[in-house]
Amino acid sequence: MSTFAPRTPIVAPYGTWQSPITADLIVGQAIGLSQIALDGDDTYWIESRPSEGGRYTLIRLRGGACQEEITPAPFNVRTRVHEYGGGAYLVHGGTVYFSNFDDQRLYRAAEDSTPMPITPETGARLRYADAVMDAQRRRLICVREDHTSSREPIHTLVAVRCDGDDCGGATLVAGHDFYAAPRLSPDGTRLAWLAWNHPNMPWDGTELWLAEVSADGTLSNPRRVAGGARESIFQPEWSPDGGLHFVSDRSGWWNLYRWRDGEIQALHPMAAEFGEPQWTFGQRTYAFITPSLIICAYTQDGIKHLGLLDTETGAWREIASPYTAISNLCADGKRLVFHAGAPDQFAAIVQYDIASGAFTPLKQASDLQIDPGYISIGQPITFPTTDGLSAHAFFYPPRNRDYVAPEGERPPLLVISHGGPTGATTHALSLKVQFWTSRGIAVLDVNYGGSTGYGRAYRERLNGQWGIVDVDDCVNGARYLVQQGLVDGERLMISGGSAGGYTTLCALAFRNAFKAGTSYYGVSDAEALARDTHKFESRYLDRLIGPYPERRDLYAQRSPIHFADRISAPLLLLQGLEDVIVPPSQSEAMFNAVRAKGLPTAYLTFAGEQHGFRKAKNIKRALEAELYFYGRVFGFTPADPIAPIRIENLD
Repeated sequence: MSTFAPRTPIVAPYGTWQSPITADLIVGQAIGLSQIALDGDDTYWIESRPSEGGRYTLIRLRGGACQEEITPAPFNVRTRVHEYGGGAYLVHGGTVYFSNFDDQRLYRAAEDSTPMPITPETGARLRYADAVMDAQRRRLICVREDHTSSREPIHTLVAVRCDGDDCGGATLVAGHDFYAAPRLSPDGTRLAWLAWNHPNMPWDGTELWLAEVSADGTLSNPRRVAGGARESIFQPEWSPDGGLHFVSDRSGWWNLYRWRDGEIQALHPMAAEFGEPQWTFGQRTYAFITPSLIICAYTQDGIKHLGLLDTETGAWREIASPYTAISNLCADGKRLVFHAGAPDQFAAIVQYDIASGAFTPLKQASDLQIDPGYISIGQPITFPTTDGLSAHAFFYPPRNRDYVAPEGERPPLLVISHGGPTGATTHALSLKVQFWTSRGIAVLDVNYGGSTGYGRAYRERLNGQWGIVDVDDCVNGARYLVQQGLVDGERLMISGGSAGGYTTLCALAFRNAFKAGTSYYGVSDAEALARDTHKFESRYLDRLIGPYPERRDLYAQRSPIHFADRISAPLLLLQGLEDVIVPPSQSEAMFNAVRAKGLPTAYLTFAGEQHGFRKAKNIKRALEAELYFYGRVFGFTPADPIAPIRIENLD
């Protein structure tokens, strides 16, 4: 990309700086990268393309040389199991099996052939995810989500014949509310899997099960070998010599364990997180190089690291890397391939050569070259919060090599509350963050209590306290920066999507710290969410707020829609019209209530969008609308040419 010629910085108010990091730049060339797989010398991954309406396509890199697309349009490699998907494809011996978004059927794509369906047409009522190959029996073992009845969808583990299965799969395991991670031992004689029941989410409590696989493919002697209602198990994995490994948070931290001869052995106890919240299928934080050598990613203080563990000797060493966000690890005896991010680099698929220690990007989310003079590096901060506790965030001060603010002016601050709420923000480069900082707006990206990456106790701070702890931490983080003299206390904004949108709405309704806010498909009515959302999250709020309907009073107390009269700051709402997780009715109700109160407010809807915007034009419109909104509220004029939005009670 082009950059401005060096010159004496221009003195201009914060928020008015001209930046080369435009909304068009963000959506025009960047792609999403996820779901890595190795097959011999070939490497596979998913690319999500905003320029193609958010379509997910499968890419193969042959032996480190030629990249080719396996699933041309209109194929869209996404599964709707749990609505958040993941684990949408499997590759074995050059043949790919994948879920297609529109019909949710499984397809087989043999070498250089047109993909052919192997499950029946059901109008997307049978959905599949997280498959593993059972080569001896020519079948896939995977999670199936069955919407064919009028009741709650039924989750099972099924076997689907590779050459076509008109029945949509034969049931192997049933009885639990949810399943994930079916994993077959190298010799094909044992199957491990995860299961859990309402009201637990997988980071609350899961069970690790094991069974023998008979010659006819049926399972025998199923038994629980680890986990329970208060222990979260993550990523069961067989070593090449048939040892069952997994991650558990039984110590208060997600650490590595091995099950051997009926005994569970801790492999490397550490005050660090080797697991992640299982919002999607197929997440992997460790991989085997040899039967006894594991290469793994772990989190400390919000930063990801790589480590190498010898499971026989216990020897451990950290692998120095330039990356601070690391996920989706795949390895063989020669290489590790993973998804990586760094504070000053675009996200990428990266290969680590085990012999030489060299890191080589295989594919970057963008080929743009951005002058570091426009990049703000996040500063990890820990700040005091309610009840004498501490919370965590990344602070991004304004940075633009071409501008300085007038003497004495402090920057406005945008506080970002991440989604989930059981999730975490990372230290990796985000152009959406840089969009703000390069225009002279500081950003505080908060890992409030309830976020992952800081141990189970920190994660459980949100239990029964959603809408309180997260809001307190966002407010206290902003106040901390004001007290430090780093930002303008009269120009504090808050923004978030989904659960982060709920935090935003609660902050505006129940606190008076922020002067404006933006909710991206945020929850305004907690009771409506408990009643209307999909199965995976249908009991999520039991733990975050209280059992429903028994504690209906708490849901009313925590729902901003009932307290719109308390909102004293302008509000922008952005909503996808096909969102089944947070339906449009919630944003509509909030908009009408705030408008009736006479506050400046705007409501933008996006056709064809679900929970999270994927289309380039909509991502661009939403981001620019948010900047325009803040400019109108705080009286600054962005340098960007932005199509106006109608702001009720202001225009």
